[in-house]
Amino acid sequence: MSKRIIFFGTPPFAVKCLEKIVEEKFNIVAVVTAPDRNAGRGRQIRTSAVKDFSEARNIPILQPSNLKNPEITKQLSELKPDLMVVVAFRMLPKAVWSIPPRGTFNLHASLLPKYRGAAPINWAIINREKYSGVTTFYINEEIDTGAILLQEKVVIEEQDTAGSLHDKLAAMGSELICKTIKRIFESSISPQKQETKGTEKVAPKLNKENVFIHWDQPLEMIHAKIKGLSPYPGARSNWIEDQKVAVIKIFEAEILMEKHNFTPNQVIVKDKKILIAHSSGFLNCKILQFPNKKKMSAIDLLNGSSFSNKLEVS
Repeated sequence: MSKRIIFFGTPPFAVKCLEKIVEEKFNIVAVVTAPDRNAGRGRQIRTSAVKDFSEARNIPILQPSNLKNPEITKQLSELKPDLMVVVAFRMLPKAVWSIPPRGTFNLHASLLPKYRGAAPINWAIINREKYSGVTTFYINEEIDTGAILLQEKVVIEEQDTAGSLHDKLAAMGSELICKTIKRIFESSISPQKQETKGTEKVAPKLNKENVFIHWDQPLEMIHAKIKGLSPYPGARSNWIEDQKVAVIKIFEAEILMEKHNFTPNQVIVKDKKILIAHSSGFLNCKILQFPNKKKMSAIDLLNGSSFSNKLEVS
């Protein structure tokens, strides 16, 4: 009988990995994913990407709201998994991850021990890293600290955004997961303890504060933040027009290193462009979103809107 695997995951990143595991014909006996939730203005029921994928392939689905519930532990134990695989899921209690005899491993979208935390893809771009990658590691009591199984590295290109790096790492991670599963079942893998030097960067969860642009930073850092938060959740800024403040999102921009006499943070609408003055040049905002509006190109936005001459950001 083939080895039994339980897969834990929720978002599209996890789907790419689950899809590859199914394609490689590993025996997935169940999938654990987030409970359905109400979302959007209409409060419609929204199911996870992993649930949608699993339903279409008749894979049994569990959606526990509390993983510490002894009934859930019992339910998982009765499935008799040999191994459990986790991708983009919440922290598991020891009573759960210690169930399978071959252990429970996680795929993390960074080169551990660098960028432990919830948003490694975003922060790698924001911090202008040259490389990123994926790591498989055994789960233990602390987040992202377990013994490393396998790692693979990728170059971050100048044009990469969080979205494009996400897609690269999802494809790479799906391959690495299957390689890790095979080698665990072949007993041909040697877990390595994570060695930290104290210089590693972290990847905290994105929140309302850390997604805001700081306009006093160098243009290169501002541009990196925009790329690191695109396509979601979007880099934010206060847009001040005639002393009225609105929070906008900038999803795509380019740096223009030009000398000028404008005041930094001043917004200049010129030649169908939305330019934000900076001490070292301009930020040309190409795709933006205003409150209660759709994401739009600057050209479309200017075709349908008129702005005051007194505009600035903060």
